[in-house]
Amino acid sequence: MNVTEQQLSLSTSAARNLATTTKTVPQMQGISSRWLLKLLPWVEAHGGAYRVNRRLSYTVGDGRVTFVRTGADVRVIPLELGELPPLRGFADEEPLTALAGRFTQHEYGPGEVIVSEGDPVDDVHLIAHGKVQQLRAGEYGGDAALGVLADGEFFGASALVDDDATWDSTARAATAVTVLTLSRTQFAEALDRSPELREHIDAYRDAPSRATDDNGEAAIDLSSGHRQEDDLPGTYVDYEPSPREYELSVAQTVLRVHTRVADLYNEPMDQTQQQLRLTIEALRERQENELLNNRDFGLLHNAEFSQRLHTRTGPPTPDDLDELLTRVWKDPAFFLAHPKAIAAFGRECSRRGVYPTAIDVGGHRVPSWRGVPIFPSNKIPVSETRTSSILLLRTGESEQGVVGLHQTGLPDEVEPGLSVRFMGIDDKAILSYLVSAYYSAAVLVPDALAVLESVEIAGGADAA
Repeated sequence: MNVTEQQLSLSTSAARNLATTTKTVPQMQGISSRWLLKLLPWVEAHGGAYRVNRRLSYTVGDGRVTFVRTGADVRVIPLELGELPPLRGFADEEPLTALAGRFTQHEYGPGEVIVSEGDPVDDVHLIAHGKVQQLRAGEYGGDAALGVLADGEFFGASALVDDDATWDSTARAATAVTVLTLSRTQFAEALDRSPELREHIDAYRDAPSRATDDNGEAAIDLSSGHRQEDDLPGTYVDYEPSPREYELSVAQTVLRVHTRVADLYNEPMDQTQQQLRLTIEALRERQENELLNNRDFGLLHNAEFSQRLHTRTGPPTPDDLDELLTRVWKDPAFFLAHPKAIAAFGRECSRRGVYPTAIDVGGHRVPSWRGVPIFPSNKIPVSETRTSSILLLRTGESEQGVVGLHQTGLPDEVEPGLSVRFMGIDDKAILSYLVSAYYSAAVLVPDALAVLESVEIAGGADAA
């Protein structure tokens, strides 16, 4: 027998019509931890600019050369030859174009020797693609690894000006390598055809050597260990004549809110405040992205070439991070890497049976290496070939490190360096707010920042 049950109380579906639903504020997936913004010491840039005064340094031609590829053929861009120390400052394109055409392309397989220690330096070699290990005979037998050269770097530039130079190390291909080579004979023929180029090379040979210290800065003459009334050297500290100035950059947007929304839909949350909150979050995300990737002041573009390293194999290994620490050894503050690069480093540690310790930073457990914390940032680019970069920074003005730049006390400021200015109501009853964030970053001395480049992050079957 079917019996219809009598409802004895109010149903939940009906009750919901009279209840206020518990709800969250609007969520946004693009919000990240933004460790770089939290960890950088922020310095006031009054007047919208920040000048970095340094001791005078001499450029020694440590740049990189750019190439163009047509199928399997590679050619060097003529004006890029100015990165070679003997050609630095020479801008006559016609002789450089003729010189670029004299380079010949060579391919080497992994393990093949390109030049041997002790042989005469007869050629200059430009690395178009691949990695080259520099090795020297060790003190007690075996080879001592000096470093790794890769795309755009070169060796043997002394062949252009020194007839008696010999190789002080062996260059061996670590991967498949494409090299463009110019012989001393070919260079001499180019000099015979260009009086301007010959004049430039002669001036380079005859230029007096400048006294520098180990960092390439103008030397300060000192005396020590003397016992008698010896003549003391006179000296002074020379400064860069045109120090770099960092101007504050800006990220801006106009937030629009209809007055009907602002007036009628403000319970339990203020619609205008929520719109502003999410807009500010997006601006801060853009700010961190610019601090890393902006071609003018971004950290990835402002590391000196001498502070850029390559992995010994492909993935980031403990050896690679140790090498980074040798470049920023004076009180390193933190590593910064893409989460996938951190995972790749963890796989390499697990493969070797090494387990990095986690340390507490403001209540967060983060991995570390040699006691230096490793923070994630998804703003560090990952290339199509699954490579990325790892940065190591020393921070703070007193430490001659990396600093963030902003200006506080702005009109209508809601956060340091960020203002929200009311722009009025238009004839469509729409409120407008100008949201602006001002920022930049400065590297006070070159050894405050080092970058491990071309870090392979793809985990293969053998890296699982």
